[in-house]
Order: sequence, then structure tokens, then C-alpha cells
Amino acid sequence: QVQLVESGGGLVQAGGSLRLSCGASRRTFSTYPMGWFRQAPGKEREFVAAISWSGGDTYYADSVKGRFTISRGNAKNTVYLQMNSLKPEDTAVYYCAATRTIPSNMVGARVDEYDYWGQGTQVTVSS
Repeated sequence: QVQLVESGGGLVQAGGSLRLSCGASRRTFSTYPMGWFRQAPGKEREFVAAISWSGGDTYYADSVKGRFTISRGNAKNTVYLQMNSLKPEDTAVYYCAATRTIPSNMVGARVDEYDYWGQGTQVTVSS
């Protein structure tokens, strides 16, 4: 069973930082593009950031551009999301995802492009 496991969520004050991590249970994921999504209560899951298999290409939602940074570990089957200057509107459950549907040198921004999902980690930003 393929698994993605997120960690690093928590409670932080506005303006603070958090670093989310996502580990994959198989090295297969080192060749997959990966991404982060989030879902706030009562809202649909939305794209946050994505990264190609090599880490050479990244893409961000406008709402987080300049504040969040996505990266991959050296083994490529771990992905990180560094979140700075957090705002209350960033409060959500954050999900890591991986895709074998789109080419490995590309990035995906749609929920339906991703095949594997983690269980999510809660991020709460207080004002």
C-alpha cells in the first residue's frame, strides 16, 4: 500500500512560520511530481503549490506566492512546504499529493491530476 504521511502542522500566530513535511513510503515517488493542497471548513480543496520530480519546476497559487516555498529532499521522495508570514486565512487542513498521471517534468494544479493523497495535517493561524 502506497502511503503519503504529512507532519509539521500546528497552531501559530499570524506572521509566524511553519514547515510541513511529506514522506512517501516508496522510492517510486521520487519520480512523481508532487503537490500541496488545502481545505478549509465548508470550502473545496484548493491548490497551494506543486513541484516536478527533479525539483527544478515549481508552481504556486497566487494567494501564497512569495510566502510559501515548496521543495524536495535529496532522495526526492520527501517534499516540504515552508510557510512564512502566515495569515488567518491560511488556516486549513493541508494535504500532500503525488501524481503518476502527468509527465514527471511537469507540475499539476488540479485535484483530479493527483493519484495519491496523504491524510492531512491541520494548520491553524490565530490573529
